[in-house]
Amino acid sequence: MVSAHAADFVWRAGGAIALAAAQGNRVTVLCLSYGERGESASAWRAGKTLEEIKALRRAEASSAAAVLGAEIEFLDAGDYPLRESDELTDRIVGVYREVSPTVVLTHMLADPYNADHPAAGQMALRARVLAQAAGYPAPGEPIGAPPVFLFEPHQPEMCGFKPEVLLDITPAFDAKRKAMECMAAQQHLWEYYTDLARRRGTQLRRNAGPNLGLPHATMGEAYMRVFPQVTGRLA
Repeated sequence: MVSAHAADFVWRAGGAIALAAAQGNRVTVLCLSYGERGESASAWRAGKTLEEIKALRRAEASSAAAVLGAEIEFLDAGDYPLRESDELTDRIVGVYREVSPTVVLTHMLADPYNADHPAAGQMALRARVLAQAAGYPAPGEPIGAPPVFLFEPHQPEMCGFKPEVLLDITPAFDAKRKAMECMAAQQHLWEYYTDLARRRGTQLRRNAGPNLGLPHATMGEAYMRVFPQVTGRLA
């Protein structure tokens, strides 16, 4: 999971992370930055220094990852702006080679409100391709071709987001909510993403039909796919 800032993985994909971890899968969150400049307004208003804010956001994200059952790694690449670079892409390649992911989650490739998000998404995709190349000079073995899912941005209509995949996160939502509450620097988003999970859950029930017996209180997350689904049957 490649996250531009320290909290993005919680709001956008906390349910998917908690579900995967509960099923016994290794989940690794790669935070490219702490979100120290652009997503820590309350800490700046409180008079904290840059290093204090970085430490605060690192602690929050580490606590949230622990609640979700995930490992977390921080690259401290800076934000506002998060700059795309060959060096940073190479560091992501190194993590891919070490983890050998079966699924990659990351940001949409367009976001007029926050250029850090598509920068992270573009580097995540580029690193996925490079990590597959036998001749790429990075430690470890080449990876396969994991599917990439783009999680829902904060302003989906402005980013061209279309909910192609609806994930039932009902069993994991309590963990997601607890993880969100670890992000004290952005308390204003707790209810926003709780409400979004309810709305996506409603859409999930409607699209699943009556035969699955989904509860009325279904909670959901939405994703888009980057690459085609490979399957032996249509379902």
